[in-house]
Amino acid sequence: MLHSSRGAWSLFLIFLCIMKIRYRLLATVVLMASSLVATAQDATALILKLKAKLDKVNDYSATGRLRTDVAFLKVPVAKVNVYFKKPNRFRISKEKGISILPKGGVSVNMQNVLNDKNFVALDAGTATVQGQTVKVVKVLPADNNSDVVLTTLYIDETNLLIKKSTTTTKENGTYDVELFYGKWIAYALPDKTVFSFNTKDYKLPKGVTLEFDDGEKPDTNKLKNKKGYVELTYDNYVINKGVPESFFSGK
Repeated sequence: MLHSSRGAWSLFLIFLCIMKIRYRLLATVVLMASSLVATAQDATALILKLKAKLDKVNDYSATGRLRTDVAFLKVPVAKVNVYFKKPNRFRISKEKGISILPKGGVSVNMQNVLNDKNFVALDAGTATVQGQTVKVVKVLPADNNSDVVLTTLYIDETNLLIKKSTTTTKENGTYDVELFYGKWIAYALPDKTVFSFNTKDYKLPKGVTLEFDDGEKPDTNKLKNKKGYVELTYDNYVINKGVPESFFSGK
């Protein structure tokens, strides 16, 4: 009888140990889940603050200079006009009205990057951009039909500025946009943006042709893993003064 009681007591102690372990595991899982939810909420809140600052700009027109650095191409520095109008109208053109950047390149404009109302924001830690520690947030569009697959934003939390974005698209590969601020920092509008891309994935709009160094189009295999750069320096902005819809027609 005594041995039977001791055996039952041992089983009871083992049961208690198992329950304690299960409880600790459950508590750990709950804490981890709570932490993930909290960080996701923080990332979403930061994106919403950025959107609120960008939303102060209803429209703008700007003048600037576009410098293109792409292997095998001869592209002179061009004077350009830049137009933006809510919610997502954006155009860069030469004085003759020819659009410069490809369709996927509209994301050099940060208002368009954050235009989607439905998205998932994930905290991805920190990084260093332009010598500054910034918050990294990955943004996934909820719309499956979106050309954008994923956008990684590098954010100056103090000033609510996007210092860099990396965007992966279905049609134009992956490209980076780095932004430098100065005179128009209050509107979160950059003095300069640098758009970099893989030349293999870069697609020009219909009707736009470029002159090659040797007069002939190079083998596309030579363009693999080559980086191209487009640098847009803004000379002046006219903000919230109205931009006619006709400016976006390309006519």
